[in-house]
Formats: sequence, C-alpha cells, structure tokens
Amino acid sequence: MIANYAFVITFLLLSIGSATITTNSVRQFLQKIFGNVEPTPIVLWHGMGDSCCNPLSLGRIEKLLRKNIPNVYIYSVMIGSNVVMDTEHGFFGNVNDQVAELMTVVQALGLYMLCAIVQQVILSAAPKRAVAQRCPVPSMKNLISLGGQHQGVFGLPLCPAKSYICDRVRNLLEWGAYVGFVQNTLVQAQYWHDPLDEATYRQNSIFLADINNERVGFYFFFKTFLITKFMTTSFDDNVVNIQK
Repeated sequence: MIANYAFVITFLLLSIGSATITTNSVRQFLQKIFGNVEPTPIVLWHGMGDSCCNPLSLGRIEKLLRKNIPNVYIYSVMIGSNVVMDTEHGFFGNVNDQVAELMTVVQALGLYMLCAIVQQVILSAAPKRAVAQRCPVPSMKNLISLGGQHQGVFGLPLCPAKSYICDRVRNLLEWGAYVGFVQNTLVQAQYWHDPLDEATYRQNSIFLADINNERVGFYFFFKTFLITKFMTTSFDDNVVNIQK
C-alpha cells in the first residue's frame, strides 16, 4: 500500500487544495495510514517547452513534493547533457530513443513512481505511459498525468512572434507529418493523430500508434506491465488545446 504514498499525497493536494488542508495534517494523515516507512521514489518528466529544472513549473512541483513527502527520492528527467538540450528535445528527436534513455536510467537507479508534468504547449503524455509499457523492471507503481493528450494531437496553435523553433515545427508539420524524415525528427509529428486519415496514421506513426496498440496485431504483452494506479487530469481553463 505504501506504493500509493506519493500518489495519494499528490491527489490530495490537487483535489483538496492547500487552503483547506495543511501540510502537517496531510503528513499526519498519511503516517497514520502507512506508518513511518520510506516513500516510493518519484520520477518527474516535463512536457514540451519546459525543462527539468524550471523553478516556475517542474521545479516548483518537485519542491512541493519534497515538502510534503519527507525523505522522498526524486529524479527529474533531463534528456541531453544540459537544460538547453533538454528543452530542445521537447521539439526535435525520436521519442522512442528518449523513452529508451529514461528506461536505462530507471533500471540503473531501481526507481519508481512517474509523474508526468505536461504544460505550456500541446504535448501528449504518451512518452511517460510508454515507459510503463516498455519497462517491466522495475515495474512502475503509479502514473500521474497532468493535462496530457493520450490520443495524440491534430493541429498546432499559432506561434508567438519571432519563435524560430515553433515556426520550423509548423513548417515541417505542414509539409507532411507522416513523412519518414519528419516522423523521425519532429517530436510533435510522433503524436500527430489525423482523425481524417486513420489508415495513414496507423501505418506511418512511429510512436503513438504503437503505444496505443492501434496497429494490426496488438501488443498484448503490454498488459502484463500495467501500473497499479493511473490518474490523468484536464485543465478547465486551457486556451492552448481542446481536449477530447
């Protein structure tokens, strides 16, 4: 039951709010139920446009978790050797390679509960779920996804003024989201789910169609790696994407 420790504390903080329950009372409540045992380690993975160490987003979430879960081990994922590369990998690269890189780290450290922080621009939480499906050892206990599009995306919001990366992403998607070069290079193309052309999507999607078991001959072995708890949320005031 302690495997659900961090899941419960996050759920309480999100659903109840700090205005109605204090940090001490949350801690006392959980200690009464679970006893004084070590919490499950937590892996945090940010979304597109963010990085592992942004103090205003993922960094704040990490600080909140450390405050409410004493002695918890937290690993905030950084793809690449620095924060700049980590941010760029939210736009460019192969998601399958990113998932494989995280799997190597997770197995080496013997973690986990994974909390997917998805925000700022459109991004599916599928890579976080892919880790659970493709990494049986150690098995993921809980997955918390905040505002992710697990069925993919179709369309890109207007770019802010003078946004080089966003403009290049838009150009490539307009050229052809399912073209081999674009699929293997552009992260957003790997989440692209065209509801008007399901056949092309299933045939050419190198990531999302696999993770969602939408190809001919489903990957039934994924079921053996299912997590204990899965919580996903949507945002009431989201002005970037329309979730379905």
